[in-house]
Amino acid sequence: MGLDGKPTIKEFDSGYLNMELLRFTTAGSVDDGKSTLIGRLLYDSKAIFQDQMEAIEQASFRKGEEGVNLALLTDGLRDERAQGITIDVAYRYFATPKRKFIIADTPGHIQYTRNMVTGASTANAAIILVDARNGVLEQTIRHAYIASLLQIPHVFVCINKMDLVDFSEKTYDEIKTKFNTFAGKLDVKDVRFVPISAKLGDNVVTRSEKMNWYQGPTLMYLLENVHIAGDINYSDARFPVQNVIRPLTDKYHDYRGYAGRISSGVFKVGEKITALPSGFSSKIKTIDFGDETLGFAYAPQSVTITLEDDIDISRGDMIVKESNVPNISQDLDLMICWFNEKPLQERGKYLVKHTSADVKCLIKEITYKVNINNLEENREDKLIKMNDIARISIRTTKPLFFDSYKNNRITGSLILVDEGTNETVGAGMII
Repeated sequence: MGLDGKPTIKEFDSGYLNMELLRFTTAGSVDDGKSTLIGRLLYDSKAIFQDQMEAIEQASFRKGEEGVNLALLTDGLRDERAQGITIDVAYRYFATPKRKFIIADTPGHIQYTRNMVTGASTANAAIILVDARNGVLEQTIRHAYIASLLQIPHVFVCINKMDLVDFSEKTYDEIKTKFNTFAGKLDVKDVRFVPISAKLGDNVVTRSEKMNWYQGPTLMYLLENVHIAGDINYSDARFPVQNVIRPLTDKYHDYRGYAGRISSGVFKVGEKITALPSGFSSKIKTIDFGDETLGFAYAPQSVTITLEDDIDISRGDMIVKESNVPNISQDLDLMICWFNEKPLQERGKYLVKHTSADVKCLIKEITYKVNINNLEENREDKLIKMNDIARISIRTTKPLFFDSYKNNRITGSLILVDEGTNETVGAGMII
């Protein structure tokens, strides 16, 4: 503390850096109010700078709008502001005394499904907006399905524009019932419902006096207090090696460390490990984190591990516990979201990036395409175009070390890359 009793800059920075981070994504149909909701969250949580506020006030005035259009805080592209819609993924950062947040504001249009998948791939929670006047639409089902496919642990269904239906409890209950009807088919563990008015601020950060019939928490309370520590897999220890550290200096002449980010689990000094693909075993000698030496480390920390034995390990290899080894195979089944204008080619060859490994693959089979408007499997139409979601099987040139995406979102995911253009053409979730 400083002389005035307030925290010093160093103490403030340390506290801020150690705050828990929540990543969440927003999705909904066109004009459901996603950008307005994020603007309201930023505005009511005092996360907007004065110059930002002045800029959107001027932009709102130029557009002839009554009051300040908070959606302009996130609709940064010229085309977005002109059309009043979200086209690309917009990332925003803010913090409250309890948590830090990263928001991915994703588009609602079907032609931007790939953008939603990109924005939601690392999210702890998803906010799905429903226009109270329109209720549950096909796009609502599609967004809920993608949240389920990406194994987002927490889904908050915000029934927005309640001010336009006279804050009706009946309308809220009807939408909640309809959503729950199809949500039972999805793999989503935690679903919450909040009636809100993003434009007026009801139940976003402060409780609404016009919806006394709703006794649940506000959206901001849910975001600040939802438990996410249990969402990380601490059971299966996985450490994909990104780089081998060999300083070759007088002080560290014999140092050989393996640097990377722990995908899941916990590693402790003295534990027996196995290096893949060689299968050789050793014990952890040290775990280095910057200038510190740790007794243990856990996901998602980035550390350098040294071993007691000199084993040939390089980028793309994986360190795991001797008693807990992942799947090892060249044949994988996965759900794929296709990103490219050129359709997915059956028997086509692509590059695969999985954790820190780079291999080539052949598309063995396209099993079916998902109709994400009604969740049905189409086994007749094998033409996988941009924004389509399908189940496929691939064979890689070298074995990969993986878990199912359901158990581990890091070791269970991969991307496909076009060999000729080096474009990312698809994102896959291993079944």
